[in-house]
Amino acid sequence: MYMSTSEIRRAFLEYFRSQGHQVVSSSSLVPHNDPTLLFTNAGMNQFKDVFLGGDKRAYNRATTAQRCVRAGGKHNDLENVGYTARHHTFFEMLGNFSFGDYFKQDAIKFAWGFLTEALQLPKERLLVTVYATDDEAYDIWAKEVGVPTDRIVRIGDNKGAPYASDNFWAMGDTGPCGPCTEIFYDHGDHIWGGPPGSPDEDGDRFIEIWNVVFMQFNRQADGVMEPLPRPSVDTGMGLERISAIMQGVHSNYEIDIFQALIKKAAEIVGTTDLTNQSLRVIADHIRSCAFLVADGVMPSNEGRGYVLRRIIRRAVRHGRKLGAKDVFFYKLVGELAAQMADVGEELIAQRALVERVLRIEEEQFVRTLDRGLLLLEDVLANLGDAKVVPGDVVFKLYDTYGFPADLTADVVRERDISIDEAGFHAEMEKQRARAKEASSFGVNYNEVLKLDIETPFTGYKSLVEQTRVVGIYKGTDEVSGLIAGDEAVIVLEQTPFYAESGGQVGDTGVIKVDDGVFAVTDTQKAGKAIIHKGYMELGTLEKGAAVLAEVDGERRQAIALNHSVTHLLHAALRQALGDHVTQKGSLVGAERMRFDFSHFEGLTMATIRRIEELVNAQIRANHEVATREMDLESAKEAGAMALFGEKYDDEVRVVRMGDYSTELCGGTHAQRTGDIGFFKIIAESGIAAGVRRIEAVTGKGAIDFMHQLGEQIEEAAALVKGDQFSIGSKVRQLLDKSKVMERELEQLKAKLAAQAGTDLLGKVVELNGQKTLIATLEGVDPKSLRTTMDELKNQLKSAVILLATVHDGKVNLIAGVTADLTGKVKAGELVNLVALQVGGKGGGRPDMAQAGGTEPAALPAALEAAHSWLGERL
Repeated sequence: MYMSTSEIRRAFLEYFRSQGHQVVSSSSLVPHNDPTLLFTNAGMNQFKDVFLGGDKRAYNRATTAQRCVRAGGKHNDLENVGYTARHHTFFEMLGNFSFGDYFKQDAIKFAWGFLTEALQLPKERLLVTVYATDDEAYDIWAKEVGVPTDRIVRIGDNKGAPYASDNFWAMGDTGPCGPCTEIFYDHGDHIWGGPPGSPDEDGDRFIEIWNVVFMQFNRQADGVMEPLPRPSVDTGMGLERISAIMQGVHSNYEIDIFQALIKKAAEIVGTTDLTNQSLRVIADHIRSCAFLVADGVMPSNEGRGYVLRRIIRRAVRHGRKLGAKDVFFYKLVGELAAQMADVGEELIAQRALVERVLRIEEEQFVRTLDRGLLLLEDVLANLGDAKVVPGDVVFKLYDTYGFPADLTADVVRERDISIDEAGFHAEMEKQRARAKEASSFGVNYNEVLKLDIETPFTGYKSLVEQTRVVGIYKGTDEVSGLIAGDEAVIVLEQTPFYAESGGQVGDTGVIKVDDGVFAVTDTQKAGKAIIHKGYMELGTLEKGAAVLAEVDGERRQAIALNHSVTHLLHAALRQALGDHVTQKGSLVGAERMRFDFSHFEGLTMATIRRIEELVNAQIRANHEVATREMDLESAKEAGAMALFGEKYDDEVRVVRMGDYSTELCGGTHAQRTGDIGFFKIIAESGIAAGVRRIEAVTGKGAIDFMHQLGEQIEEAAALVKGDQFSIGSKVRQLLDKSKVMERELEQLKAKLAAQAGTDLLGKVVELNGQKTLIATLEGVDPKSLRTTMDELKNQLKSAVILLATVHDGKVNLIAGVTADLTGKVKAGELVNLVALQVGGKGGGRPDMAQAGGTEPAALPAALEAAHSWLGERL
């Protein structure tokens, strides 16, 4: 019975709905509040906390069609995708789940009932496995379901099975775990392979289609398996695999959804070979890339964004292999949205964004790709019989030409060649060491000072603190005291000085003692200690002395305003651009702030204006800037964003500004958003692929900037004899007048060039009965050579013409051949003959070609050679 992929998905969800299950939508491909996962890779991910007892739902039975991505970490087998029948970066996992409700008996009967009744699969084609010691599951299959015992295989510890294999699932070394039972489909004896547990089990005849996990035990650290009070069920069936069975094909790439994408890809790149494996790669990769972008992942050089970038680049390379000349990958998004209309609401809603991101990424990459492939071909040509590309060569391709190492590996793998990964990483480490050495100024105290001190920070509540000196360091040496003029680092028993971290610069100020003043020029961290860098301005200071630490309050306030506005800016960027925006870095100083964020293209002036309006609206709202200490899980529940890859303590500080912004942050802030006063963006730029930077000022700094801007406008207005309100129209008038004058100048140059052409007619000579003209024009604009050439060809009707001029020390050449003579002389060959002799090269059409050179002194001899060359051909 044939069923489309969409029909199977609907049938599965409806079947379990009729069995009392809550149909739950697919969760995002980005696992929320689970930093252990790169991507959602199984149906149970969104229910992990339910199984662990940390989350309660209004239902105890659920069913899903979960979108999954496996393309990173331990699932990093990207090179196999497209070359095997069932490897994918993106797939859908059909699942049904019991949270302490039904267990083995119902789970087994549900699975068997859906396959044999709803899908009407022949029972004789199905084979099941149970864990070797799971007699309960074995008896349910044999006695209650009626599966013949010769089609039930025990897998695990050799009990009843001649070959040991794994059939036991665990969430980790400790915690929930339990035996599995699997259902396999027999594709027939015309395909090689044996049943599970046999020596030939890796063949393609018997394919696992459903895995049912019985969460039965809680494994302790000592290995003891304690029965769970409420055993649960987690199942998974690959939609693509069951679709292949229902559609009578063996490979997942032959099912309806893949065939539609393959045909569309072939149409776009211009190939008719629908069996080409590169089409499979592209069809698979558009699914993962489109849905990752729709779920907020942007191409970048780290984490999830890097995995996305790798998949996009692999698809693009396979498109080039098929002959694609232009960007093509993004054009598949529409077909994908149509094929997954039933469950692709996010993709449909975000289609324009997805297409734009993929197009921009491909446009940026193809320049690197084309250049890198040419260089790589040279490398492979010189490799000889070697089967490994040296690490230093891989590094040079990456460092000098921007060709990624993983892409190099992907290309050479197709020729049974590998890369020296260890050598490549060794070269990378050398580069990091060089960069670190080049950027080191003075002493890096965080590395050289190994202090077993934790300095309490008191600066959230006060900028002045009575404290004591517990350490003084000059360079890396601890000293007992300082005298006037000494540069040093001081460690205090406790301090109100904020140490540089989280993008916020360190505080400055003074440390006072009875007869001396230590000027603090920077505050940093050395381990858990806070260190105060500076110099002894007056008097002396000794270790153990009681001191008064005073932070520069005006500077701290300016920094706090700029720090608070970064939070508002982050929220405004997500509101204006989309939820894909995440912070990539920041620098918060007293004069200005900068904020780096993930985004795929530059911001228009209209967008920048909207962002400013959003931030300033929140400033005028004068929200309280509320801070709270709480545990990490409570902070996440309160809506504070936790960035993937960041490490947080169990106790975190949450900064909240009304309902607009809630972030984890240890920095110092304004008391109310109104204290910021005014926010103005002064620059926006790209700093890396997929990363933009905004620089901005606040408060007095913003007012000073506007005053400076106003002064410049007034100066410009005076120059055009206008005022600040008429400057725009005045400048437009000047530009219009300038364009008219430029057109008149070009027309004058064209007339002069035409006249020059007429003057040249007297220099025409005949070679073997054909008119030829070789001449040098003095004082002629190179741009007018084309006009002169056209005029000469019109007047001579039949001729070979070569003109030269020298301008700004460079030779400019143009050759023209009338149509009746291109069979004897090609303009491109003629102009290149001369260009090579004057330090250049060039070419063009048989009837018209241009070139340049850098050696004017060689021009006369080159033109004479051209005269001889023409004599031979005419």
